[in-house]
Amino acid sequence: MKIVIADDHAVVRSGFSMILNYQEDMEVVATAADGIEAYTMVAKHQPDVLLMDLSMPPGESGLIATGKISSDFPGTKILILTMYDDDDYLFHVLKNGASGYVLKNAPDEELVSAIRMVHKGGTYIHPQMATSLVREFIKKDSESADNDPFNSLSKREVEILPLIAKGYGNKEIAEKLFVSVKTVEAHKAKIMEKLNLKSRPELVEYALKKKLLDF
Repeated sequence: MKIVIADDHAVVRSGFSMILNYQEDMEVVATAADGIEAYTMVAKHQPDVLLMDLSMPPGESGLIATGKISSDFPGTKILILTMYDDDDYLFHVLKNGASGYVLKNAPDEELVSAIRMVHKGGTYIHPQMATSLVREFIKKDSESADNDPFNSLSKREVEILPLIAKGYGNKEIAEKLFVSVKTVEAHKAKIMEKLNLKSRPELVEYALKKKLLDF
């Protein structure tokens, strides 16, 4: 199977490449350092599996890229690589099209098994995280999509929302929009309150759903 690895650390890309190329049924055909490059490599090589790091440079995060790649290249299975064992991130990456979630400190055998599982059409989730995922899914599924308060956002809040989702800091947003950092902080708080969002992953998922993000 053809594999692409996306991670912003060269040593991680090299290490995982060695592990996977050692397997008789796997070949790393390309690597990428951010979400944009990952999209390009997937478009070029049409891999069977993409190993995607969640935490990459601002504006090019794995969470954003996962939604885009999953939509445009459904034949490529996405397996998330991350240091986080955060239930919130787990739920959102799966909602955005990922087929599984593996911690970077997992044994090599677990990574290889997870790749084979998602390649066959399965979903890989560490057993310790499965219960939390089910609880979160039931909670989210019970929320009504008709109560989306997007229309309550001001014009400025609509401008700021995708910038936050792309990973820009308050100072960067302030410079882009020619406003003060305090103004950005105030708008950010209002956005989270109006949309009833508790975390950045929720905000990213919301922005993707509203098609507010693009490369």
